[in-house]
Amino acid sequence: SGKYLIRNENTLDLDDNQLSLLRLKYLGFIFQSFNLIPQLTVKQNIELPLYYLGWEPVKSTERATQLARDVGLEDRINHRPSELSGGQKQRIAIARALANDPEIILADEPTGNLDTETGSQIMEMLSRLHKEGKTIIMVTHETDIAAYADTIIEMRDGTIEQIRKSGRNHHD
Repeated sequence: SGKYLIRNENTLDLDDNQLSLLRLKYLGFIFQSFNLIPQLTVKQNIELPLYYLGWEPVKSTERATQLARDVGLEDRINHRPSELSGGQKQRIAIARALANDPEIILADEPTGNLDTETGSQIMEMLSRLHKEGKTIIMVTHETDIAAYADTIIEMRDGTIEQIRKSGRNHHD
């Protein structure tokens, strides 16, 4: 139980439409299973939040192209998710999460479906985003991935067991 405020707005006071708009404007989501739409190209997947924000197509395409470039996949922009590796899919999912320039990124096991090397690359990318000022809230069961965080909150059965600072600092 509890409450949280985003931009001094108590989310308990908002209806479903207001909550959807708040998520669209201020949050980015990265899922373990990527949640890319198979029928859409990489570009179209990245543009999806911008469509809902009402962006003009030309600006949306520019933003998607820049984000694909930022995650190293501009050459795959017209491919479909089925033509991408797991690491490429996750980088596109990160690009989509960044499309609306969110203040907060929620990452649910962002390396869970990836090999160790690709997982490290994704975590380095998230570390860079944090260094650039993004707040990242991540759920993971992997201690080596959790070690990237500044603060680690350990939970068991929905109860906080421990809050501690990470012993590893990637933000110098």
